[in-house]
Amino acid sequence: MPQQVHIIVRGRVQGVYFRASTRNRARQLGLAGWVRNCPDSSVELVAEGEKTRLEQLVMWCHKGPPGAVVMDINVEWQEATGKFAGFVVKYN
Repeated sequence: MPQQVHIIVRGRVQGVYFRASTRNRARQLGLAGWVRNCPDSSVELVAEGEKTRLEQLVMWCHKGPPGAVVMDINVEWQEATGKFAGFVVKYN
């Protein structure tokens, strides 16, 4: 059964290709959803797919791409909505 995970990552996560790297990792894992920068300098993402693949994305977010310094990560699990087609970077 598909699941959804909502993640907020804090630390030095903007300006280090965190969004693009997250999109690439999520696509490798076959996940759908989005990632965006937030005004408070955090990065927020929502992903849907198989729970084991989502767990791999959560583990990846604890470190992020080279150059990122992850200080805190908030993870909330929910039921999948099925409304996402692919994984994209949001710019708003």
